[in-house]
Amino acid sequence: MDYLWTPWRYHFVSEAGRETACIFCRALELGDDERALIVHRGKKNFIILNLYPYTTGHSMVVPFAHVPDLAACDEETLAEMMSLARRMQIAFETLYHPQGYNMGLNLGKAAGAGVAGHMHLHVLPRWMGDTNFMTTVAETRLEPEEIAETYRKLHQAFATQAR
Repeated sequence: MDYLWTPWRYHFVSEAGRETACIFCRALELGDDERALIVHRGKKNFIILNLYPYTTGHSMVVPFAHVPDLAACDEETLAEMMSLARRMQIAFETLYHPQGYNMGLNLGKAAGAGVAGHMHLHVLPRWMGDTNFMTTVAETRLEPEEIAETYRKLHQAFATQAR
């Protein structure tokens, strides 16, 4: 048996199922966007990197308001959510040149939402072959770039990107 040491995941694994505070609300309250991995703040939504990404750049567009689903959002929030997803796609295209994208909402625990009470839109760049035997056989993902570097690149792209 092979072992891959991932000490940075200890907090996630040890706290699984015991979280009481919303991770998105907690990230906003932290007051340090870089540490919280908040790439960009809009008027009604923010973009945050997924701490445990499926692919490099796996991001989420999240309303500032703690709302569970589309019905609880106002039109301005929904419009900005899609606008920010579009801007993420443009940033990914410029920085990483992916071959495709996954974008989606998982609304409710039964639909696979990891954070069921605070709606969020996943935005993932994809490449042919970005999943491999490690994911399939060993349930392990390999990320080619450190998340701090991904944050730096995307934060800079948003700072210089025309709206």
